[in-house]
Amino acid sequence: MRGTLKQRSRGSWTLTFDTGLDTTGKRRRQTVTIRGTKRQAEARLAELVHKVGSGEYSNPSKVTLGGFVEQWLRDHAWPNLSPETAQVYEIIANAHIIPALGSIPLQKLTPERLQAYYADKLARGRRDGSGGLSPRTVRHHHRLLHVALENAVKWRLISRNPADAVDPPRFNRKEMQAFDQDGLNEFLETIRETEYYPLFYTLLFTGLRRSEALALRWRDVDLVLGYISVNRTLHQLNDKSFVFRQPKTEKSRRTVALPPSLSIVLRQHQESQQKQRALLATAVLDDDLIFAQLDGSPLLPHSITNAWRRLVKQAGFQGVRLHDARHTHATLMLKQGVNAKIISERLGHSSVVITLDTYSHVLPGLQEAAARGFDEGLGRTNQDVISSTG
Repeated sequence: MRGTLKQRSRGSWTLTFDTGLDTTGKRRRQTVTIRGTKRQAEARLAELVHKVGSGEYSNPSKVTLGGFVEQWLRDHAWPNLSPETAQVYEIIANAHIIPALGSIPLQKLTPERLQAYYADKLARGRRDGSGGLSPRTVRHHHRLLHVALENAVKWRLISRNPADAVDPPRFNRKEMQAFDQDGLNEFLETIRETEYYPLFYTLLFTGLRRSEALALRWRDVDLVLGYISVNRTLHQLNDKSFVFRQPKTEKSRRTVALPPSLSIVLRQHQESQQKQRALLATAVLDDDLIFAQLDGSPLLPHSITNAWRRLVKQAGFQGVRLHDARHTHATLMLKQGVNAKIISERLGHSSVVITLDTYSHVLPGLQEAAARGFDEGLGRTNQDVISSTG
């Protein structure tokens, strides 16, 4: 049977088709409602009939949120997101979302139910002393649900995303604590004799992410022409294994020009690494990591973050996070008058809009400087204006 098509109202169609036999031998019929043109409805009906015939069809009304989230994690999150993000989403799903919402049929999940879930997670600590989640953490739950349910819409399991109509908790973002020019120089001088100097110098002078810098190989850098090719990232999972992945967006795959001073720092680091490896009767190869353990194995990402936190505190700059090295690079370049599009390309942002939104706090001062510079460029002075209007 091909199935039948019936128009319910303008732009709305009811599709009816057989899905096989039940345990008594009676034919089971499934009804689906979709919106669109008649041609789109016919194409959807043909697709459903084909899935039934090939054994690929599953009844959306029987899919629970828990079953869908588990499938989404396996088929979409792990293959497409960064390993660290997929791992965090899996922890959130198994510890919170599936126990609380997993039995709800996917098609019966409502915005009201999601809003109640968020409120419960926020209030639980006040109610029974079990330790409620912070607004920032609950917002991560919302992010997971929204992204996953967006895929449910694409996979035609639901017609619309219920998370679209939910207000996630508000929270105050941590204010970035970027170094100013003097602070950057003072910090670098403080850590000059430490093993972390080449890595932290690289982060501050390129704006690379931690995962990008730790994945760099010597063949990814040209110290003569002065550039780094960013083409992969390094992540460590909870089982202690390391995963190298391609950057999450096409814009993240990029070439970053090196300041001359960084080329010198990296050349000195390479020479030092060659001497250390010679003591172990090994050589530094092009495929070796630039920043690595003595035996060439990857550095532990969290250890790098802890080392940064410790050294920053010792240098008297409490509160400057490792990710603020990236903010420092962008902020100082903006203050030096570098075009925002160039900075966006260096950071690997998907759009210059992200760069401008992230560093909008720097722009007011830059506008004032630009206004003064406009007068100076034209040779206009206050005295000229007073003379012409007097």
